[in-house]
Amino acid sequence: MRRKQSDTPDKPRPSAYDKALGLLARREQSKRELRRKLGQGGYDSDEADEALSRLADQHYQDDTRFAAMLLRNRAAQGYGPARIRMELKTHGLADAAIRQLLDEAEVDWNASAMHQLRRHYGAKPAADRAEQGKRAQFLLRRGFAAATVRYATHAEVDEADEES
Repeated sequence: MRRKQSDTPDKPRPSAYDKALGLLARREQSKRELRRKLGQGGYDSDEADEALSRLADQHYQDDTRFAAMLLRNRAAQGYGPARIRMELKTHGLADAAIRQLLDEAEVDWNASAMHQLRRHYGAKPAADRAEQGKRAQFLLRRGFAAATVRYATHAEVDEADEES
């Protein structure tokens, strides 16, 4: 016979530190993200702050490491620097830290934009100006800078001219 969940004895609730450590064991998380999840879990802010401070002292939680991981993942998924910057801001990172990370990132944004165009639209160049505009909008929505979009859409046209 199967037990109902209400029939199981109550387990003691883990401390805020243990809960946050468990969350970090699954994946890197920002300090803001952990604070929010601990708050949703019913932990008071003093206990959560103490746990987060202890995790930072032990180098288990580090916003810079989290930001570098997120930047690598999003760049690999084909997102541009503007989109990545906005996502990092939602995690509470400072503008200066974000700028530094993006400057130090070894990402060829032009090549990434070109790859996204080929992946999404195939190898055929844009048939007309309207199609070229659609492709440019696609790249802008993914967070690429206007100069990068201009480079990618013009490079696509230049490649088509060379083939004919």
